[in-house]
Amino acid sequence: MSNLSIFDIAGPIMVGPSSSHTAGACKIGQFARALFHDTPKKVTFYLHGSFGEVYKGHATDLALLAGVMKLKTSDPNIKNAFEIANERHIQYKFIPKDLGEKYHPNTVEVVLEDGRNKMSVIGSSIGGGMIEIVKIDEFDVYLQGSAGKHLSLVVCHQKNPKILAELIKKINKLGIKIAETVESTFKDERLTVLSLEGKRITLPEVIDLEMNTDGVDFIRSLSKLQTQ
Repeated sequence: MSNLSIFDIAGPIMVGPSSSHTAGACKIGQFARALFHDTPKKVTFYLHGSFGEVYKGHATDLALLAGVMKLKTSDPNIKNAFEIANERHIQYKFIPKDLGEKYHPNTVEVVLEDGRNKMSVIGSSIGGGMIEIVKIDEFDVYLQGSAGKHLSLVVCHQKNPKILAELIKKINKLGIKIAETVESTFKDERLTVLSLEGKRITLPEVIDLEMNTDGVDFIRSLSKLQTQ
């Protein structure tokens, strides 16, 4: 028999010890980094529930930081995440915090900063390496998945419906169809998740859409995303 571990069978190929506390944590870090769209200079992790209780012993802290630095769940360098962050001059801090009863016990708020921009992402690790992103800044969302091949777009824009209509028209011209649209509103802004079908959207195309669509604050590309 080939060299399969219990994690290969029951969850993702990963560096342990736990699919929930390690692999899931790494994916939340990856997601937050993809949404921030740049290398942060400072990251603060507010650890809720069991994440806050066992994060040191279960390497949750290492995995979260590794994910923010775009390391995969199977990367043996997860154990060296602190050293790598120090070499890259990334400041990091881990703070246990009660985020509220509505959140899953394995939840973390990741706050990323680069001196100009700041973003907050709240994610939960729900078992087997699966994660949910439940809040982006002030927007309540419900996203499941992992980052990688640009299959969905997260768009922050003004509430004017003409803005989203114009953006979708531009995406369609690229030969890409919109399979699903999920929206969340906070004050005068809206966060929309567009699930894409058709050819893969490229990073230059995403940047062009962001720069040349009036009323759009930012567009971020994610992959293997479910928005149910």
